[in-house]
Amino acid sequence: MKISILVADDETDIRAVIREYAEFEGCEVTEAADGMEAVRLCRERAFDLVIMDAMMPRLDGFSACKEIRKLRDTPVLMLSARGEEYDKLFGFEMGADDYVTKPFSPKELMARVNAIINRGRARSSASAEEPLAFGGLRIDERGRGVFIDGRRAGLTAKEFDLLLCLVKNRGVALTREKLLDQVWGYDHFGADRIVDAQIKLLRSKLGAYRSSIVTLRGVGYKFEY
Repeated sequence: MKISILVADDETDIRAVIREYAEFEGCEVTEAADGMEAVRLCRERAFDLVIMDAMMPRLDGFSACKEIRKLRDTPVLMLSARGEEYDKLFGFEMGADDYVTKPFSPKELMARVNAIINRGRARSSASAEEPLAFGGLRIDERGRGVFIDGRRAGLTAKEFDLLLCLVKNRGVALTREKLLDQVWGYDHFGADRIVDAQIKLLRSKLGAYRSSIVTLRGVGYKFEY
């Protein structure tokens, strides 16, 4: 079955370039010219991935991503001409799985797309396991849910993957580069900022268990309980 991708960008040329490269790799592409149209399309059908421009008319990409998160767990890759750390952090907070700065290389973009899709397939084919529990922190891998003292924590897909990676390597020091490779599926310049931003957001949702994610200065992070 073809991978279905929704490309939401108000620039026709950008949509055309992404369509060309995605269809060349055998993907099925649907286009949206603004955030409102993107949300409507996601409400009507499921996509394997959404590529979303941050700045669009009617409804910006960040807001559209947040609305899509209420409907589905579809991975969202954000595009933006703004590459500041604050913008990336905000994108992740809204539920984005990845963030690519314009102008971008179409080949690199498709590499990111394939990494996200392959990660999703690997999760789907993984064998069922008993929920992981650490005191009042419970992680249901099959249901992709995290519960703190019985209450569900609102983690994004990427935050869940990051926590699961740390937990499955409990007590092991993981470099930022290793985390980027294991969770995002690629390596590139700026890894420290991306991982640090996601760790900060993840900790904010773990309540009393935030201290279980230990910072190792000059190295990376590890999970301890």
